[in-house]
Amino acid sequence: MWETRTMMPAILDRGTPVTEEEFFALGETSKRIELFDGSLYVTPAPTPQHQHIASEIKFALRNAARDAGLHIHEAVNVRLQPGRIPIPDLVITRKINFKELVIDAEAVVLICEIVSPSNASADKVLKMHYYAAAGIPWYLLVEQDSATLHLYQLAGNHYVERSVTRPGEVLHLAAPLTADLVPDELLPPD
Repeated sequence: MWETRTMMPAILDRGTPVTEEEFFALGETSKRIELFDGSLYVTPAPTPQHQHIASEIKFALRNAARDAGLHIHEAVNVRLQPGRIPIPDLVITRKINFKELVIDAEAVVLICEIVSPSNASADKVLKMHYYAAAGIPWYLLVEQDSATLHLYQLAGNHYVERSVTRPGEVLHLAAPLTADLVPDELLPPD
């Protein structure tokens, strides 16, 4: 951890692009640090509500993922292309090497981002564009405050919104796995 604290200011202050090797040399940190085309994108750890929603989605999809021969992961490094490594909130993958530090986009069948006020534009514009460019077939965007679910499917090189599911409704997933998500069950109890 000490090495990370001393390396971070040096990387940020030097004014040149950050390589993947330097990015991975940072090691584990208490902040979410993502790499986008030589630049580091740093955000604080998610709120308890954000983490609760992620856990509830993971729990709701876990058995369906297993039944489909897929795996579900929280907050893992995904290489979309060399030098472009976000940390999505949830990722559903085909078979991967669980010992690797990064999951390549080719193994990803669905990415889920939970929108926070501090990262709304990144999740709705930047990351959505990058995920589509990497060829990830499905993108689930969750509005944290309202628990509204937006499901997008890749069409060519961009996403097309397939459904919007609000509280009081149920999202019936048919691909890449068969499962139901109930927005009302994602938010923490009052």
